Amino acid sequence: MRVGLYGGSFNPAHEGHAHVAETARRRLNLDRVIWLVSPQNPLKARHETADLAQRIAGAQNLAHGRHMIVTDVEDRLGSAYTIDTVRALKARFPGVKFVWVMGADSLASFHRWRGWTQIMREVPVAVVSRPWIALKSRFSPAARRFARFRIPSQAAATLPDRKPPAWTFLRGPLNFQSSTALRERTTRARQAAPREAG
Repeated sequence: MRVGLYGGSFNPAHEGHAHVAETARRRLNLDRVIWLVSPQNPLKARHETADLAQRIAGAQNLAHGRHMIVTDVEDRLGSAYTIDTVRALKARFPGVKFVWVMGADSLASFHRWRGWTQIMREVPVAVVSRPWIALKSRFSPAARRFARFRIPSQAAATLPDRKPPAWTFLRGPLNFQSSTALRERTTRARQAAPREAG
């Protein structure tokens, strides 16, 4: 079983997330992609993060087909950090070939994650291109530090079988939706509503 682990706040989930998950599934020939909805991203403010159940519901609306699974396993494990989640899942399912999946925007800030170098050494990592950030992410501290372990995207289907550290950068059609833009649009609409009502 080849399984992609796709973690995030999904605050809110949008078509860009679905694009990353589906691109990884197809290019890596994965049996499943598990969307790990974080109870609370340690790098983000709690007051800006919607309720977990709401974010799970949003992800479920986008994760179509039997290959996509949305879960609150991090909440159930009591795991606040990706490294702990990855290690727990590897221990529980030793026969599964896990791959960590992320958008290029996450790679750009990956060096701020707790245990980021250990994550790279625990599981292969697939990075899917995202708009406006591709160049910055490819020259990020994580990309530079693990440059010699990068495999060409043409060999991406072999990634789940490789011993970490191993990672690839997947380019392709871009989806321009972002959680930040969606939150800002919602905030502007809320602020405008009282003025229009008055």
